[in-house]
Amino acid sequence: MFKREGTRHVSTAIDLNADLGETTAGNPVADDGAMLDMVSSANVATGFHAGDPHSIARTLSAAAAAGVTVGAHPAYNDPAAFGRRFVDYAPADLTDEVLYQIGALDALARANGTQVSYVKPHGALYNTIVHHEAHARAVVDGVKAFGRDLPLLLLPGSIAAEIAEQAGLRVVREAFADRGYNPDGTLVSRREPNAVMHDPAAVAERVLHVAATGSVTAIDGSEIAVSAESVCVHGDSPGAVELTRSIVARLADEGIEIRSFL
Repeated sequence: MFKREGTRHVSTAIDLNADLGETTAGNPVADDGAMLDMVSSANVATGFHAGDPHSIARTLSAAAAAGVTVGAHPAYNDPAAFGRRFVDYAPADLTDEVLYQIGALDALARANGTQVSYVKPHGALYNTIVHHEAHARAVVDGVKAFGRDLPLLLLPGSIAAEIAEQAGLRVVREAFADRGYNPDGTLVSRREPNAVMHDPAAVAERVLHVAATGSVTAIDGSEIAVSAESVCVHGDSPGAVELTRSIVARLADEGIEIRSFL
């Protein structure tokens, strides 16, 4: 069952992360360069939902040059759906594929002046392990098998967060700048209205609200405590660069620093 998180004090700094490295066969879905100038952490695709070795390497090199922390963004092996639909894996197979994705990205990262410092599952995998114990445990097992206890960036209250902490991994709780929330703290399905926010001012206020109160407002107006250390803005959302610039400016106005959680 999804568990509500407690509140926390006002932040003077917060991590801003974005999903990047998703260019495939020369077809970009985000302006990685512009985003890397603003975020503090980059969740870099591993090729299973998007990205290819060449474009991923370019994103990693740019992240290294910008001093942005790199995380692996493993997904279900389903590029046709951009990793946004559930795949009924055997847990052992999912563990292997999570490990494979982290290892491949870390090899590319080290060749381009950086390294994988955390893991954030992508899309349907991220949302599935909020409730799905077998897949959550498989993801945690894949991270542990990598041999370095990498932090996991996860939705607060998820079963994956509980399993990861039991396994001795650091859990970094995350909020979303541009996604709608259900009253139970889960994300509104992308198939439903109000799933994605597009107004830069509203998105910036959402992030400020997270930093100042540790909570987000659900689609019914209720407040959900998230205790987030990091906030995600999707690089592939329409107007993502404008949205992120609005967030950066609003946080600067309030004296809140954008800084990696590591």
